[in-house]
Amino acid sequence: MAKPDTNVINLRPEAATIAPVRPCWAVYEHWVTNENGRKLRPGVYWHSFKRTAADQDDAENDAADSPISDEWISSPVTVVARTTNSDDGSEGRLLHLVTEGGIKEWIIAMEVFGGSGEDARRALFGMGVIIALKKRGTFMEYLLDQHPAEVFATTSRPGWHESGAFVLPGRTIGAANVRYQSSNKAQVLFSQRGELARWQSEVAAKCAGNPVLTLAIGCSLAGPLLSLVGVLGGGVHLVGDSSSGKSLAQLIGSSVWGDPGVFAASWDMTKGGLEIEASSRNDTILPLDEIKRADPKRVQEMAYSLANGQGKGTMTREREARGKLSWRLLTLSSGERSLSEHAAISGNAAHAGAELRMVDVNAGTRTHRAFDELHGLEGADFHRQLTVAVGAHHGHLGPAFVERLVAADDKPGLLSDFDGIRAQFVEDNAQAGRVADRFAVIALAGEMAIAYGLLPWEPGTALADCRLLYGEWLSRVGGGNAEDRQILAGIIDFIDRHGSSRFSDVDAPEADAKVFNRAGYWEVVANKRLFLFNKSALIEAAHGFGLTRVIKALEVGGALAKRDTDRESRKTKKYRIPAGGSARLYVIDPEALDSEGGAA
Repeated sequence: MAKPDTNVINLRPEAATIAPVRPCWAVYEHWVTNENGRKLRPGVYWHSFKRTAADQDDAENDAADSPISDEWISSPVTVVARTTNSDDGSEGRLLHLVTEGGIKEWIIAMEVFGGSGEDARRALFGMGVIIALKKRGTFMEYLLDQHPAEVFATTSRPGWHESGAFVLPGRTIGAANVRYQSSNKAQVLFSQRGELARWQSEVAAKCAGNPVLTLAIGCSLAGPLLSLVGVLGGGVHLVGDSSSGKSLAQLIGSSVWGDPGVFAASWDMTKGGLEIEASSRNDTILPLDEIKRADPKRVQEMAYSLANGQGKGTMTREREARGKLSWRLLTLSSGERSLSEHAAISGNAAHAGAELRMVDVNAGTRTHRAFDELHGLEGADFHRQLTVAVGAHHGHLGPAFVERLVAADDKPGLLSDFDGIRAQFVEDNAQAGRVADRFAVIALAGEMAIAYGLLPWEPGTALADCRLLYGEWLSRVGGGNAEDRQILAGIIDFIDRHGSSRFSDVDAPEADAKVFNRAGYWEVVANKRLFLFNKSALIEAAHGFGLTRVIKALEVGGALAKRDTDRESRKTKKYRIPAGGSARLYVIDPEALDSEGGAA
């Protein structure tokens, strides 16, 4: 037999009669009629000739004189293009499916042809494709036999693609030849329901006057801007008592991209699970409900990982490295406790860096707990109406925002706008600057959406609300370096807990036998009690920091009250102690600690 013609014939509705050059594959999306007047239903066909026993015995038999054969293989499935995955270079085929549920696309990985293909066929059945049970092998042969000229790029991660397109499951904004390639078992996170106009009137309009709610929307819209303006990932953590309205803010933020009940996630997962959730929402937002469900021993490490945007590398059994997951997004977290308070449950010291990456926002003691303006409603009614509204209308704002962003294609203008907004967030050190960057990009996203006509707020609303919340954070933590504040706060807390049990009067005539695990002594100077720490106690008080770093914080805070002057580098003062002999001790003024570290 001659090599079959593998060109796929895709008939238009008006092309009712066919005359295929047999043998060949063909795909019909409508009913057609073959050469003999037989009607063929839509589907994939193998057009050939029937072979009788007599035909097979007659080597001179002309195939054209044999009866024709039209084998129905499956419902219409067309191989549109070759695909190359930008993440790992693997190849696949883009399939165009015509099912009773409508027209769909699906990418089949070439690696499935190395096996039986059962999983791929199962996935196709799940999407509505019908494959003749006795033709399953033939169907796979058909797919493998297609050689389309067009090549598409694919990616398994949503968000910005190297082509400049913004890729979402089911749609690509900014390019026609880029597609999202998902596992057939992946949960559908990005979905749409209802209308954007109804979401604007029933949700966004009621968020006006509520900084916590406008912040949630801004966080969702800021995801696509992070890489464009050079802001690192991180998050905000809504802190407030149970039933204060924190979860509503997260539902509203989630509704920007999809169904809030599906898109929102929980802290109750492993670090590896968190990496998967973050990667699957790349360049958007990761809502995480109830920090109390997180492992206190790992929560700070998880906060670092979310902000840094890089997963942990692993290896296969064959000792081959698996690809690391990566992402860039903002996290919208919530809980009754702050990150540091939750970490303290396990006995771990709070890391200032983790707190900077997940900034606390007051969502519990505003005018109406998490809300500032109820728009004439009772608190319960306000909460209920918004909850119902985001369930009925969601998933429109995020893609609409990116569409306008891509259409504008103005990177210099975007950077200029960011610089203008960032200048309005004042900071006194690099650490506060990172937090200011985050609030500024959230404000920028909100103001851009207002300018695009996507948010029914007055211009300046998003900026004013972000400046308010940033100012509240700044006044709460105070100025200066975050680690300095943490060290000084740890030392004053140590004095509060152990000042009477692990310290005694350095001028006492004899040692105090009631003091166990001595941390040092105290002395009274000008009606002020100074605490004289030994080295081990000072390191214990500032848990997690080395002695050199602790001394630096004490010097910056002006808390080292005395030192010997015989050597310039000396940070201690030599005392005669009641037990006899002498000791070099660090003399600390708790009043200086209180003023410098009390706000931490």
